[in-house]
Amino acid sequence: MFGFINYEGFLVGLFAFLIIGIFHPVVIRVEYHYGKGVWPFFLVSGIVSATASLFIAQRFISVLLGVLGFALIWSTLELFKQHQRVLKGQAKRNPRRNYHES
Repeated sequence: MFGFINYEGFLVGLFAFLIIGIFHPVVIRVEYHYGKGVWPFFLVSGIVSATASLFIAQRFISVLLGVLGFALIWSTLELFKQHQRVLKGQAKRNPRRNYHES
């Protein structure tokens, strides 16, 4: 019954959980220190990672790159949402930066 255990799905789930968990505080810190203006880095990195996943022959690495790519793309959106939370006073404001309502 348990002669063969496929760890790949478990590991993909674990890595997806870790990647998403890592990007949550990264987005908060990036917005705090640099603002939402660095969004192209997240978007381009996400597109490159997701596109690279299409051309990687090794399935596990391809899946991880896909998860990383879409986590980066989602983080682009979260960066803008975090900026709005800062403007509304729901998140910590960096006293050394000027905030614009845009």
